[in-house]
Amino acid sequence: MDTKYNPNGFEKEIYKKWEDCGYFKADVNKNKKPFTIVMPPPNVTGQLHLGHALNNTIQDIIIRYKRMAGFEALWIPGTDHASISTEAKVVGKIRSEGHTKKELGRDKFLEEAWAWTEQYGGRIKKQLRTIGVSCDWDYDSFTMDENLTRAVKRVFKKMYDDGLIYQGNRIVNWDVEAETAISDAEVYHVEKEGNLWYIKYFFENSDEYLTIATTRPETMFGDLAVAVNPEDTRFKDKIGKNVILPIVGRKIPIIEDSYVDMEYGTGCVKITPSHDPNDFEVGARHKLGQCVVIDTKGHITDEYGKYSGLDRYEARKQIIEQLEDEGYLEKIETLTHAVGYSERTNVVIEPLISKQWFVKMDELAKMAADVYQDGELQLIPDSLGKTYMNWLNNIRDWTISRQLWWGHRLPVFYTDDGEIIVSEDDPDEEGKLNGVHVTQEEDTLDTWFSSALWPFATLGWPNENKKLDYFFPTDILVTGYDIVFFWVIRMVFASLYTTDKIPFNHVLFTGLIRDPQGRKMSKSLGNGVDPIDVVNEYGADALRFTLITGNSPGNDMRYDEKRIIASRNFANKLWNATRFVLMNIEKGDNLDFSTVENLALEDKWILKRLNNVIEEVTKNLEKYEIGLAASRIENFIWEEYCDWYIEFAKLRLYGEDEKAKADVKKVLLYVLNKMIALLHPFMPFITEEIYSALPDKKDMLIVEDWPTFNEEFEFISEEATVNSAIEAITAIRNQRATLNVGAKTKQDLIILAENEEYKDLLENLKGQFKNLANSNEVDIYLKDEFDKDKENLVNLVFNEFSVLMSLDDLMDYEQERKRLNEEIKRLECEIKRASGKLNNENFVNKAPEAVVNEEREKLANYEDLLEKTKLSLEEIKDK
Repeated sequence: MDTKYNPNGFEKEIYKKWEDCGYFKADVNKNKKPFTIVMPPPNVTGQLHLGHALNNTIQDIIIRYKRMAGFEALWIPGTDHASISTEAKVVGKIRSEGHTKKELGRDKFLEEAWAWTEQYGGRIKKQLRTIGVSCDWDYDSFTMDENLTRAVKRVFKKMYDDGLIYQGNRIVNWDVEAETAISDAEVYHVEKEGNLWYIKYFFENSDEYLTIATTRPETMFGDLAVAVNPEDTRFKDKIGKNVILPIVGRKIPIIEDSYVDMEYGTGCVKITPSHDPNDFEVGARHKLGQCVVIDTKGHITDEYGKYSGLDRYEARKQIIEQLEDEGYLEKIETLTHAVGYSERTNVVIEPLISKQWFVKMDELAKMAADVYQDGELQLIPDSLGKTYMNWLNNIRDWTISRQLWWGHRLPVFYTDDGEIIVSEDDPDEEGKLNGVHVTQEEDTLDTWFSSALWPFATLGWPNENKKLDYFFPTDILVTGYDIVFFWVIRMVFASLYTTDKIPFNHVLFTGLIRDPQGRKMSKSLGNGVDPIDVVNEYGADALRFTLITGNSPGNDMRYDEKRIIASRNFANKLWNATRFVLMNIEKGDNLDFSTVENLALEDKWILKRLNNVIEEVTKNLEKYEIGLAASRIENFIWEEYCDWYIEFAKLRLYGEDEKAKADVKKVLLYVLNKMIALLHPFMPFITEEIYSALPDKKDMLIVEDWPTFNEEFEFISEEATVNSAIEAITAIRNQRATLNVGAKTKQDLIILAENEEYKDLLENLKGQFKNLANSNEVDIYLKDEFDKDKENLVNLVFNEFSVLMSLDDLMDYEQERKRLNEEIKRLECEIKRASGKLNNENFVNKAPEAVVNEEREKLANYEDLLEKTKLSLEEIKDK
């Protein structure tokens, strides 16, 4: 092994070897139980970010563990065509070349889109390889692959034939930037400060009016009625009368509808059926019709004079000015309200009446709810079940059509007579289906329609095959909690509807990764981190370990470079420990560890601790407690193996007893072998590199067996004794540090054992106390038999024994008195300074409260230390 840990020197080479040897591949194997994960497909034009790195690291840990545990472990990778975002990028490219989408036409545009996909589509997969993902690349899928397309057509037709898909005019969320409808799940809401404008609507031929409060005056041109609550006595005599729509001059009726909240605004609501989902329902109940006044680009439509063609917000500004000039504006109030934004383009969505294709959700939502409530589908953490059920209980029909060219075109065809045909087949060269000339629907499907089929379509559905039967349903989905609506629920109902099976048994939700201040990472804040930059500087293992250490399902975490450095330091610690072990192994050493006879006490301790960590980490991984498992294995390697067992081992490694030396080498190597196997799923590169340097290795660590609990290593009393010895040695070191004892000064120790059994065990640790507690002589007595004077001895008490230390051996009392007196003078000066500050009214009144409190805390600490220091001086003043 190299003298220094340098991940850049071996990570790429190791990954290539894993892939070349086919270690990621899985196939139908009747002798093994299958375990399957499908990768949430990143956008084909995307780039790896920390969220991808976290999500895929967790999946990789799970799949590597299951592979080593004897499962036929399949991890299916792939990418999503991302219709809106990809089309936007291609449109931008075309525009930069001086052309428009319409100029190119659909076929040429799609050629551009495929070219873009081929150019940028492989980027994220290369980056995923860099962090070590061990997915089966033979299964690599794309949501517009031929098989996925066939699956999409099959499900669409089945839903249509079953009456679940229909076409209709309804209010949709309209993205004015992308010029397409989007579903409710693709809208996010932001609390914004806005205004409530109070507008006078006069009765015809009268100076009397009703006051209407609205947050969207630009839609008033589309008002078709004013509604009041039938229980509202204020307006009983107004029902059936007409008011005149300001600016436009159109007569509109006053109607009654229980939808109106009597407490909101003035109790009168303008009804704009074409631009508000609730108004749409009111309009349908009262047969008001439709009046579209904002077009697909977010501009006012024709017929409205100077306002026609204006952007909706510019129109709002000018409409308010005109209302004020003409005496229609009564007052303006400020308010905070939720504003919907498109998740894809980050523009404010426009509720718009539009002819679209929809999926009826009632029956499908019930399927998805039932499997969760029955416990068949388990969410981790279960607290997200409330979110899951809340969305299903309040679901609206899903808008699945998109006014885009990139994506799965709806398999809907219109005959020349206007008849609708839904077919999985494409028309022939003459444009005919079943001998009838047809024209295909222009719209494409929502990206999530194809993604909903991902778990089974990637395994070859709708074609029946052995892999689908063997690997489906999958076992776990790992995804961010932010797409529980977009994707998770849709996969659940799509799979139940299509295959009668849930797509996965568990869903493990990850949180968001934030910066050290807890802020969401974004381009605008400039706080984003490129995972590949981290890998290049610190190695993939350091990145992976940082992302999962301390991570718990569903909770956000903070990314800090200090944690990356700590993970790199952990890798370095393991690297140096391995080098130490290998440097002490000579050619010809018998390293076969096949018996537990004649082992030293500390050998039995480390083997029992190994048993514990195997059991705990395995349980953690079975429950998908990835962060807990990582912390436990790190603690074992760093503290128990490196900091203690290697130090214990040095006594025999550097001794003259060849038999003892041979035994400790075997145990050192055996435990090292097992612990890198435990660590492998978390830090695959360094563990594989270490494994390659070990004597008597087999093939590669990735295909080694997962370590298992060994009953022969259940050395319970030995473990307890060594644990107490470690506690004692630590306490002795701390006591020496407290007394400022120099490293060269040694002391005698007296150890008092509770009984003969512990006395015998402690006899075996005499050498360790001498070596690690910096001792001269170590005498061990039974507690009941020790009757010497204990005066001037420090007594350290532990479970099975106590340790007596002589202060006379440790301390130069004259020197210590001098030091304590100097410390007293220093503390008195600090107290005087702090008291002076706090007695200064200018400081107390003008300094920030946090600064004043910090000074008060310092004063209290100084006073406490002074008291303790004086007591220490009093104790030794006559010695």
